[in-house]
Amino acid sequence: MRTIDLDNNATTRPTPGVVDACAKAMTRLWHNPSSVHRPGQEVRAKVELARRSLADLVGAPPRELILTSGGTESNDLAIRGLLDTSPGRVLITTRIEHASIRDLAKELDRKGEAKVRWVEAGRDGRIDPEALARVLERGAVVSIQWANNETGTIQDVAAIAHACRGAGAVFHCDATQMVGKEPVRVSDADGPDAMTFSPHKFHGPKGVGALWVRAGVRLRPRIHGSQELERRGGTENVPGIVGAGVAAEEALAWLADAADKNRLCTLRNEFEAHLVRECPGAVVNGAGETRLWNTTNIGFPGLEAEALLMMLSERGVCASAGAACSSGSLEPSPVLLAMGVPERIAHGSLRFSLSRETTADDVDEAAAIIIEAVRSLSGSL
Repeated sequence: MRTIDLDNNATTRPTPGVVDACAKAMTRLWHNPSSVHRPGQEVRAKVELARRSLADLVGAPPRELILTSGGTESNDLAIRGLLDTSPGRVLITTRIEHASIRDLAKELDRKGEAKVRWVEAGRDGRIDPEALARVLERGAVVSIQWANNETGTIQDVAAIAHACRGAGAVFHCDATQMVGKEPVRVSDADGPDAMTFSPHKFHGPKGVGALWVRAGVRLRPRIHGSQELERRGGTENVPGIVGAGVAAEEALAWLADAADKNRLCTLRNEFEAHLVRECPGAVVNGAGETRLWNTTNIGFPGLEAEALLMMLSERGVCASAGAACSSGSLEPSPVLLAMGVPERIAHGSLRFSLSRETTADDVDEAAAIIIEAVRSLSGSL
């Protein structure tokens, strides 16, 4: 039985080039990049070349990029580090964020470490920039994701950035699902002030992340040390960083030609339409044009997502009931509930996400397995 991976928003398979770069770094670049001797400085040079490749992927100056252990740490550093320089310690965010932001906001609010204001999302998962503008104030920290990890909904980041800039607020954007899948240029005038991304979402290694912070934006470090221009201490994960640099170069080359992205978007649309047509009552959560090409979230009313996931897993199909970090929960997705999706649908909703490697045979075979499983669980076979 072969495995069909439709859980690529959780992570993607590293490419051969990335694996080779990581392996070579483990065996040849093992010296400490902070050491002043020649081998250490050779490693430092490789780290900086990888930083430049990651910066090029998002259109940023390399010195503005902070390397971390992953997207979660980058989000934590951004929010806490920006709040520590904010006079009013006001955090404005949404309930559809990744748990690393949503749960952090709840904790900061509970402990009285920040005044948290929530902006509601519509049924399509989009944030109204005008509604956001009504709660903005000077010095506030705003954290809104670029593309949702569960539904693929893409926010109007330019409008959000414009509103924040007009109010004197600082805008952090979690672009973990966006970078490497769509072109992103943070140097644009209508971009955020800080942005998170993570290479393992675009066929890079786990254990390395990035936080871009625009020049002039104040950020207080959480882990002290001399590394990363004293913005994030700790000896660098050299194999991960070098592999991430290769992943960034490959992603930038892939993004230069939209043909394959269009192919995959067509596959997603056909897969989605097939399931909705063959599974009575099935609905696409967050359906609309403003979605990532690779993501669909489908609700099967009356079914339990966990039971469906287990059946699919036994038949070789990998999917998710939401974010990977919360897929063990028996509760419906907080993101879907915050969008106004009825519990009966949210309880039976699964996320399917493609990657650059997904083929037409993959989605056709997976669709047949999913339809059979849904019919079996609903008692229609």
